[in-house]
Amino acid sequence: MRIVLIGQAAFAKDTLSALIENKENVVGVFCPPDKDSSKPDPVKSLSLEHSINVLQFNRMRSEDAINAFKELEPDLCVMAFVTDIVPNQMLEYPKFGTIQYHPSLLPEHRGPSSINWPIIQGKKTTGLSIFWPDEGLDTGPILLQKKVSIEKDDTLGTLYFNKLYPIGIDAILESIDLIRSGKAPKNPQNHALATYEGWCKSDDVKIDWNADKNSVFDLIRGSDPSPGANTKFENHIVSLFDSQLQDQNPNLPPGTINLITDNSFSIAVRNGNIKVSRVKIDSGRKINSSDFIKDFNIIEGNSFI
Repeated sequence: MRIVLIGQAAFAKDTLSALIENKENVVGVFCPPDKDSSKPDPVKSLSLEHSINVLQFNRMRSEDAINAFKELEPDLCVMAFVTDIVPNQMLEYPKFGTIQYHPSLLPEHRGPSSINWPIIQGKKTTGLSIFWPDEGLDTGPILLQKKVSIEKDDTLGTLYFNKLYPIGIDAILESIDLIRSGKAPKNPQNHALATYEGWCKSDDVKIDWNADKNSVFDLIRGSDPSPGANTKFENHIVSLFDSQLQDQNPNLPPGTINLITDNSFSIAVRNGNIKVSRVKIDSGRKINSSDFIKDFNIIEGNSFI
């Protein structure tokens, strides 16, 4: 099959690498224009290494982009981490249509931050879907799905990079094999069960220290490494990372710093503690908790609000 890949960043690059290794016939790659000519998108670099045609457009809906896509005469389009709107003229043009990776068990968690929210909501499982995109947002029929567990210490980062990322690339290859064999299903989503969440932003992950300890911990780990669950210390916004939930009950008001070590501090929550090893102050870079303790003269009894 003549395959066109649309995507960007590491996930698209590693998807392309898997397609090349699987000896698929990739005839073109669409990725966003370079923001910095000295740092091209990794999927572009890999494409050029293998003499694959690279096409870059500001808008995939432009007539130039649509015409360039059609000129490649694709049999199948594969979408791997796409943030632009791809028009129906592209989605429906290939002989076998278009498939897309989405890191949730659709119809749950449609939308752009579909990995953060299951963790924040305290769910024990999530997964990924390979589906046939249509005009809606993550609404098309399902080709296949893979379920993964959310362990008690999983963060956004571990869940994605250790599970949903590698399993997702394998699922794309499996889907292509099903399409090639004529056995790829198109199972309609049950829209009555659909949930949608937008981008997970800093304003969405402000910590309420009076919430249940698990809710606070889920918020922190579901926002790690981005955007970072945050709280206030004096006049500063402090985002928390690399956390651990502890059962010790210091019997202090929630939000109180109750234990300081050389490389971490612990914060009282209802019926427990949360140990924090890294923080970000305001819009600065992430730093070790030891630097925060030193720079701000943190002592036991200080409180976040």
